[in-house]
Amino acid sequence: MSRREQDTTNLSPAQEQQDIVNKALDQTRQNIKKSVNEAKKDISTYTEQIINLQERAIDATRDIAENYIDSQKEIINSFNQTVWNPYVENIANKTTGFPGVFPLPTEVYTNTISNVVDNFVTATRLANKTAFTNAELINTSFQQARNNVREYSRIGVSAAKNIHQAANDLTKIGLSVVESASIQRRHN
Repeated sequence: MSRREQDTTNLSPAQEQQDIVNKALDQTRQNIKKSVNEAKKDISTYTEQIINLQERAIDATRDIAENYIDSQKEIINSFNQTVWNPYVENIANKTTGFPGVFPLPTEVYTNTISNVVDNFVTATRLANKTAFTNAELINTSFQQARNNVREYSRIGVSAAKNIHQAANDLTKIGLSVVESASIQRRHN
């Protein structure tokens, strides 16, 4: 018979039960550690996927903006510059008493295109920032949950200790009542 088996046979039923519960809880702790370690292995994969997603979003934004600019450039260049520029200048000069003060329609058009592209890039950046902000909120929530669980555990342990102490006190009070009753009976 091994030493461990000898130790087990010398235990009372209550001690054996407590030993079984402790072993089960230790096994549960080991299973949790194993699961957490396996989940942590996946973090680098998730991080890589998020980085790739953000890079693709930024690259797509750049490609969309460049394609849009190229198409607008082709549209403008498709007009015969020798006809277009004099026509626009002629209209601009006739519609104002101050030639050259108001921008040419092509300048307004290119500014509009630039603003559209800038807005699109800004919207993409805001979406990325929103995702990171949400991730930070989730981290804060996890930390708060961790703190709450610790506090609830502390409260539970404290309550169990108080119940144990109260039970011991009641037992002592009960024994002292029994002893005093038996002492009174002996004297009577």
